[in-house]
Amino acid sequence: MKKVERINIIMRYINNRAHFTISEIMQEFKISRSTAIRDIREIETMGMPLVAEVGRDGGYFIMHNSVLPAVRFTDNEVKALFIAFMATRNQQLPYLKSRQSLAEKILGLISENQQDDLVLLNQILLFEGSNPINPELLDLTDLPDPMLEKLIQVLLLDSYVLLTIREEKGIKSYPIFLLHLYHEKSSWLIEGFDLKEEKIQIFAVDRLTDIEPYPVKKKLSRSKILEKLRKQEMVTNLLLELGPKAIAQFKKYHPFNAFISFTNPYQTSAIFETFINVNKPEELNEIINWILFLGEDIKFRRMPDEVVEGMKGRLFTYSS
Repeated sequence: MKKVERINIIMRYINNRAHFTISEIMQEFKISRSTAIRDIREIETMGMPLVAEVGRDGGYFIMHNSVLPAVRFTDNEVKALFIAFMATRNQQLPYLKSRQSLAEKILGLISENQQDDLVLLNQILLFEGSNPINPELLDLTDLPDPMLEKLIQVLLLDSYVLLTIREEKGIKSYPIFLLHLYHEKSSWLIEGFDLKEEKIQIFAVDRLTDIEPYPVKKKLSRSKILEKLRKQEMVTNLLLELGPKAIAQFKKYHPFNAFISFTNPYQTSAIFETFINVNKPEELNEIINWILFLGEDIKFRRMPDEVVEGMKGRLFTYSS
């Protein structure tokens, strides 16, 4: 990155923060301490009012009455924005209806030459999910579930929420602390800590019927919740050794948040360990089905008696 470009980015970086340190600048921009100090001094000479704080945890903060130069996009930045728009088309993203106004504002900031480049890029680049007959940037062909935006709006206010889920047995509510909201295999999923069951649950957004903030009298902090989860993970009661065939099956399908640890550099053997709540029939049946799905290329090192009995019963049923 050229010096002028780096200094411009650093100016906007520090302008967007209430406080920053030399170490943060070094880490963010991969530069030495002497270069970071030199850049900060040059930014000060350009008129940006920085105030230094002394002491062990000292750093800098900026007086926000200063005026930065108008935003200008480089050719590569414009292309990066445009390609990001194209790559996310038909991905069921939230706020998709705002794409048109956002794109029009961006197009209004760039030159005619940059606009010509984008027209050409739009003609030659296609991504998964694009319609080759009509690969327009603003083609809204796959709007997300309407509950997704409502979910995000509630989560921006508080991570403690009450989810109302449509299940096979009817409607059920879950008080959770949200850990992650993620997109996997064309579906939006919620990973949350169930405040009643005190375990991680996964919910599909398209099964949501309602969401609202959940008032908790005595809230567990995120650090306390993560501590509880770590303690649960330490008590593993299922330990399997997987051979190459079982690893191949694992890659085809495995429960959410499950992972394996390879035991050789060729990735032909691996260890799988987890905690199974044998008091939950649905969870017990799911893990039994999944172990049978892995096939014969596994060795059992540790397994609850309930899983053993369940597998024996399942195999007896199959043989009958």
